[in-house]
Amino acid sequence: METLTLGVFFILFTVGIYFLMNLLYIRFHFSFLMPALTATLIIVLFLLATGTSYDSYMTGGIWIDRLLGPAVVSLAIPLYKQRKLLLENLIPILTGILVGVVIGMSTGIALAKALGFSEVLILSLLPKSITSPVAMEIAEQLGGISSLSAVFVMIAGFTGIILGPAFLKMLHIKSPIGVGIGFGASAHGIGTAKALEYGAREASVSSVAMSLSAVFGSFLAPAFVWLFLL
Repeated sequence: METLTLGVFFILFTVGIYFLMNLLYIRFHFSFLMPALTATLIIVLFLLATGTSYDSYMTGGIWIDRLLGPAVVSLAIPLYKQRKLLLENLIPILTGILVGVVIGMSTGIALAKALGFSEVLILSLLPKSITSPVAMEIAEQLGGISSLSAVFVMIAGFTGIILGPAFLKMLHIKSPIGVGIGFGASAHGIGTAKALEYGAREASVSSVAMSLSAVFGSFLAPAFVWLFLL
């Protein structure tokens, strides 16, 4: 009974914090106030301040985690509605996604080597721009640390939604394809949520970019390891 009560509390706590942070974001609309970022930060601080373990939080958090699958599947709706746009621009979209994956991995390795990271850290960092379930699996198969890879994925996602709009504006990128690929290939799921703010077309392209980045990354990651680490 105690476990059930704790689980319900953390579900309501998480949803409530996210709702409040979403209202704050709607009110001020600054990128660094994205509810996924601010709500996560508040929950982490709460757990640290109260001495609550991660396992205790996940008695409720696990049910929210299990809803991620249906949430990702729901991205198929804008994808279907914008299928004409995607088919008409198939080559530019595929090329942009592939380039995004290559740049994401190569810059990650270059930065990690410049900072003197160990090989294990580099392997964990390599799939940082790929959606977390796939990134964790890639990192583990390559010899990295899957949980650490998830942290790098979160950092990449938050960085993408905070700095992405400024870069798009600076580079005068306004097309739905450019915006969608930019967010989806660099900031995966949370980037797709940000792209949805720009419009349904941007979100559709971002959804494709996120999905195909995971596919391309799964094939390219071993090649990058062979080229730069062996």
